[in-house]
Amino acid sequence: MASDAGRVVITGGAGFLGSHLCERFLADGHEVACVDNFVTGRRTNVEQLIGTPGFQLVEANVSERLQFEGPVRAVLHFASPASPVDYLRLPVETLEVGAFGTRNALQLAREAGARFLLASTSEVYGDPQVNPQPEDYWGNVNPVGPRSVYDEAKRFAEALTMAHHRAYAMQTRIVRIFNTIGERMRPEDGRAVPSFITSALRGEPLTVHGDGSQTRSVGYVSDVVEGVVRLLASDVTTPVNIGNPEELTMLELARAVAGAVGVDPQIQFVDRPTDDPTRRRPDITRARELLGWEPKVPLAEGLARTVSWFRTLGLDTQ
Repeated sequence: MASDAGRVVITGGAGFLGSHLCERFLADGHEVACVDNFVTGRRTNVEQLIGTPGFQLVEANVSERLQFEGPVRAVLHFASPASPVDYLRLPVETLEVGAFGTRNALQLAREAGARFLLASTSEVYGDPQVNPQPEDYWGNVNPVGPRSVYDEAKRFAEALTMAHHRAYAMQTRIVRIFNTIGERMRPEDGRAVPSFITSALRGEPLTVHGDGSQTRSVGYVSDVVEGVVRLLASDVTTPVNIGNPEELTMLELARAVAGAVGVDPQIQFVDRPTDDPTRRRPDITRARELLGWEPKVPLAEGLARTVSWFRTLGLDTQ
């Protein structure tokens, strides 16, 4: 996809990942339409872009409708609550944006003759029985559990995307994003790293679920953005994992965050949530071979940058 041709529509563009993508596509010479209803996204994430030539901020609920006049080069569908705190608070809305929102975004891309990219997730693998998780693993998802509103919304969105690809010969792409950190994460996000950082900055114990032996793999936002850009520009129509294959336990992650903040790790153990995945690690062979992509930012550096961002929010009471 040429870097100077046409408008890129990014749903969920005022969210954590979406706002970074808005910046990247503007830097690459595209016009960008950022669509968000600000349920979990924040206007402050893109306020520095308002007034920039080629940038348009559209407040809209993509589950209801998504229409634009004029040419559209690509549609990137990132709209969805993405943290357990949000999708457990908004279960119906999460399912709706996975279903109706994806349909509307696909319809826009189809009518415009545009390329479409779906932001999917490692959560489609559920609580995996295979580690690391390759893209051809079908997953282990509880379809009626509390987390299913997000997991199944994304699984349906993938199926709908592939149906459009097969039925209408659309140029579609699917990225399965693993845990990502970086600037513009919300303190109340509810995911592990923001929660750990917020607690450490406030001098509170870091809450670890279970015994902390469950694992995660944490990548940095600039690496994920690069992976998304490469996938969109590629000819790869099958899902692609984008994440950091370095696996560590939650207890190790909590201690790493405490070290990045510069405090002694105080750990408080609590019960694990229902259907909390035991292991999470991407197999990125496909990304390496087909996109020439792999993460560049080490975990320690990504944590340091993320902690610096959180300090700007005035959370540091130490």
